[in-house]
Amino acid sequence: MNSSKWIWRIVSIVSILATLLLLIGFVYAIKDIQYPQAGQTPSAAQPQENHEAKGPEAKKEIKIAAIGDSLAKGTGDNTGMGFARRTVNELAKDTGKKVILLNNLGINGLTTTGLLPKLEERGTQYVLGQADIILLSIGGNDLFQGAESAVKGIAGTSSTATGLELDPKDLLKGLPKASTQLKAILERIRAINPNAWIVYIGLYNPFGDIKDLQIPGNQAVSSWNQAALETINKNSNMMLVPTFDLFQHNLDKYLSSDHFHPNGDGYQQIAERIVQAIR
Repeated sequence: MNSSKWIWRIVSIVSILATLLLLIGFVYAIKDIQYPQAGQTPSAAQPQENHEAKGPEAKKEIKIAAIGDSLAKGTGDNTGMGFARRTVNELAKDTGKKVILLNNLGINGLTTTGLLPKLEERGTQYVLGQADIILLSIGGNDLFQGAESAVKGIAGTSSTATGLELDPKDLLKGLPKASTQLKAILERIRAINPNAWIVYIGLYNPFGDIKDLQIPGNQAVSSWNQAALETINKNSNMMLVPTFDLFQHNLDKYLSSDHFHPNGDGYQQIAERIVQAIR
C-alpha cells in the first residue's frame, strides 16, 4: 500500500515537472517570436526587394535620350536647343536634380520605315539603354510627305493660299502601314530599355492655316495620334504628349520660317508640356 502511494506521488511530481517545462518552453517561444535575436528573424518577415521600375523622379541624376526625326533634332530652332535640350533645362529647374542629355539621335527627314533599322544599331541601343527618359518624335514625314514641298512652292503660306490640290486620301493612305510601324518602334524601344519612360511627341498640323490642307491635315493628325495612343495605353511607362492644341491657333507664333518645324518658342512649349507630363 505504501509503495503504491509512493508510485502515485512520483507520477504526480513527474507530471508537474513536465508541465512546468512545457510552460517555460512556451514562454521562451513567445519571447523569440516577439523579440527575435539578430539573425533569427523569420524569412517571411524579411523585407522583400521591390523589383518595380522606379520613375525618373526617384533618380539622383536623370538621363535623357532623344530619337526620331527633325523635330527630335531641333530643326527650326535658331538656338539649336530643340525640345530635347529645353526639356533637360526645364526638368532640372523643376526637380532640382542633375539632368543630362546622353545624345540626340534625331535625323532630318526620318520616317518610321527609316527608324526601325536604326533601332538595331549597337550605338543606338547603347544610348537608349542608358536613358531614364526617352523622347521620341516620328511620323510627321510619313504623314506629310509631299505636302511640305507643295507648300514651299506657294508664295505666302497663309489661309488665303490657293492652288493646292491634296486629297484627304493622300494624307490618310499611308496611315495603316505607318501606324503599324510606329507600334513596332515603341515596342522595340521598350524591349531595348524595359525601365525607361518613353515619351512620344504627338503630331500637330503645320498646315492648319492653309485652306486646302486644314481639314485633311487635321483628320490625318487626329487618326495618327489615336493610333499611337492605342499602343501607348497598352504599355507601362509610356505616354503621348499632345501638341496639336499648342499649334492649332498659334501657327504664326510657334512655327519657324519653313512653315513646318517649330521655332524656339514652339519647342519651348513642347518642352514645358513634356515636363508637366512626367512630373
